Amino acid sequence: MKAIRGSIVPLVTPFRDGALDLDALGRLIEWQIASGSHGISVTGTTGEPGSLSLEERKRVIAAAKEAVGGRVPFVPGTGSTHHVETLELTRYAESLDVDAVLLITPYYSRPSQEGLFRHFDAIARSTGLPVILYNIPGRTAVNLEVDTVARLREANPNIIGVKESNKDFEHINRLLHKMGCDFLVYSGIELLCFPILAIGGAGYISATGNLLPKEVASLYDLVAAGRWVEARELHYHLLPLNDAVFIEINPVPVKTVLGWMGKCSPEVRLPLAPLSPANEAKLKEIVKQYGLVEE
Repeated sequence: MKAIRGSIVPLVTPFRDGALDLDALGRLIEWQIASGSHGISVTGTTGEPGSLSLEERKRVIAAAKEAVGGRVPFVPGTGSTHHVETLELTRYAESLDVDAVLLITPYYSRPSQEGLFRHFDAIARSTGLPVILYNIPGRTAVNLEVDTVARLREANPNIIGVKESNKDFEHINRLLHKMGCDFLVYSGIELLCFPILAIGGAGYISATGNLLPKEVASLYDLVAAGRWVEARELHYHLLPLNDAVFIEINPVPVKTVLGWMGKCSPEVRLPLAPLSPANEAKLKEIVKQYGLVEE
């Protein structure tokens, strides 16, 4: 298995006139790899999976797998609130020989810890792929507790890590203490990417990587090289942009900036809507500071 560490960029799903724009997706992947990103993920939160049909998710995963071409680890999101759909997507990803899958905690239904265990246990047992769990309580209204992660790992050696989009830094500390640093913990909170690396995390899956892939990857590279002061300075340099990409719900601001940069259309699907004019003006002023748009 390839080492899956560093900046695993959760790509947007480009649309044009309501349809998938897989050509733009391919161009984004080329730019990401050329910029030094350590891995690619699609159809996670930033990829608007809730707006994609099952067949569209498969098309995005297949197109991304081909575009990546084995040059860096490829980790598609195959999770859903629907258990059988998650199984189907995971098996499809396995048929493409991806490097791992990312499985979100089911949303809306608010399952118990036992329900979460049974859901993830069944999926992990159904596949030979490495599995990365995805805990994002702000979106799903349920937290994947440390003891449940430990129980899942004990039952399924192919569960190799977890993406923690959890602002509770105490939770992350207790998770790493319980699981050990051989268990791959990735930050899904942009402002916690550097702190999680400092306590033994494996990397991060950061929406900001869509816009500044070189700089976001460099944060990991600096830490890996023991250049902590430079890494800390880069962490604070990125902070205003990390805040800005959440000026409205992700991925609307990220897609807006990518549109300004000419990388893909800013189009999102309902129920998401374009950025408000007031927030668009604020966002443009911030991204100008990073040279992403012209003065």
